[in-house]
Amino acid sequence: MPRLPRTPLTWLVVAVLAVGAIFGLYWFQPWKLVTDTRVDERLAEVAAPAPTEPVPTPSGMVTASGAPTASAPPATPDAPAGPVLVSRGEFVTHEHDTSGTARVIRTGDGKHRLELVGLSTSNGPDLRVWLSDQPVRTGRAGWGVFDDGRWVELGRLKGNRGDQAYDIPARTDLTHLTSVSIWCKRFSVSFGAAALTPVG
Repeated sequence: MPRLPRTPLTWLVVAVLAVGAIFGLYWFQPWKLVTDTRVDERLAEVAAPAPTEPVPTPSGMVTASGAPTASAPPATPDAPAGPVLVSRGEFVTHEHDTSGTARVIRTGDGKHRLELVGLSTSNGPDLRVWLSDQPVRTGRAGWGVFDDGRWVELGRLKGNRGDQAYDIPARTDLTHLTSVSIWCKRFSVSFGAAALTPVG
């Protein structure tokens, strides 16, 4: 069978197809859909929420549950406070199946950080962790809203599975940043998100 001559146009077509394939692989990174990156960082040990104030009775002080309380020693003003749970929420699925818990922790030195506990989502290109002021909605209507308002990027997602922590920049106003999104910056879509509900 005679071989067709390779003209300059043929080489151009081959080169364009090769560049297109390389760009497509880089842009979509399809292998990430079948691979996982696991992260197991040490997370804060936060105390359970403080019990309600004891109420005085003729027989002494009792808790809200009725159990008697022992007189506690006075708190030391300069004792460092342990990590405190500020807010938390459960992830819901957006473009990819996502589960786990997001929680904001205030550390003993007054700094804040976001912890993702038991995160499970899909891997993907250019995934970021965002705090946002947008409400979390289920279904397709909630996929693309997180870049519509105020948001703070905490960094690239360290792994699509496991426990991980992200420092929240100092002077970040957390009052109105009430949600967390695993945000695919390349395609402007949320893989999953959690609404943060204040604790205590």
